[in-house]
Amino acid sequence: MYLCYLDESGTTGASTGDTSHFILAGLSIPIWHWRDADRDVSRVLRTYGLADAEIHTAWMLRKYIEQSKIAGFEQLASADRRREVHRYRTNELSRLAGPANDIRRRRARKLHRNTDPYVHLTWEERRRAVREVAETVSNWGFARLFAECVDKSHFDPSRSPRSVSEQAFEQVVSRFERFLRNVGGPAAQRNHGLLVHDNNETVARRHTHMMRSFHATGTLWTSVDCIIETPMFVDSKLTRMVQIADLCAYALRRYLENDETGLFEPIFKRADRIGSVAVGVRHFSPPTCDCAICLAHQP
Repeated sequence: MYLCYLDESGTTGASTGDTSHFILAGLSIPIWHWRDADRDVSRVLRTYGLADAEIHTAWMLRKYIEQSKIAGFEQLASADRRREVHRYRTNELSRLAGPANDIRRRRARKLHRNTDPYVHLTWEERRRAVREVAETVSNWGFARLFAECVDKSHFDPSRSPRSVSEQAFEQVVSRFERFLRNVGGPAAQRNHGLLVHDNNETVARRHTHMMRSFHATGTLWTSVDCIIETPMFVDSKLTRMVQIADLCAYALRRYLENDETGLFEPIFKRADRIGSVAVGVRHFSPPTCDCAICLAHQP
């Protein structure tokens, strides 16, 4: 039995300010290695005072302006760093009081809420923590990465029966299904898999409906015999491996959009492969693309 944890990075829209890519990533782990994987990640996080924190990669890797404004921040102890950041943020919210600043105040509160678990760490420490988690995942020989990376400028809605996110889901399901068949034996001895997805009410309805359809008639690429049930949707704050899927999706998108390789290189080592071909991860892009994903996906 294999669990495939799913999360996404980027937006599906094409309006100004949206990301250029949408990524759906799935990290598959056999159930007999789940506890080992969870312990490995927890061991890294404990060294950074993050044992009970969610790994939300995008929020962790932002620069927090307060830290640059606190004199000697890097020399402070963790508790003092946290206290000084809280003091600065409280003063900032007071400064933004009044209806004229409602939008800025709401944005500030959202930033404060999502970054609060990490404010005792400098930007370099946060980068190091995320990198160490990525290196840990890289060493999981039992894990397999599946992902559809959609360049939205190459996606033509008029030629596709599915939306960007639906195409990504169908592709990841198809590749996970084929992986399960490849690692299993005859039909009576096949391994089975279950999808575990970050919870989102809209996505849950859509992907549940699609999975029921796949069980009945298959995807465009394959019948679905090894993946059981519809996806199980969970709160990522409570499920460490969904947080790792978030890291994987983030690493893939930042590589494709910004050529950032620090997280991409260790994560991409876990792409499902047949021989030297990375069949588990695809970049849906113009045929002239020569990124590492496209080169590795070619036979």
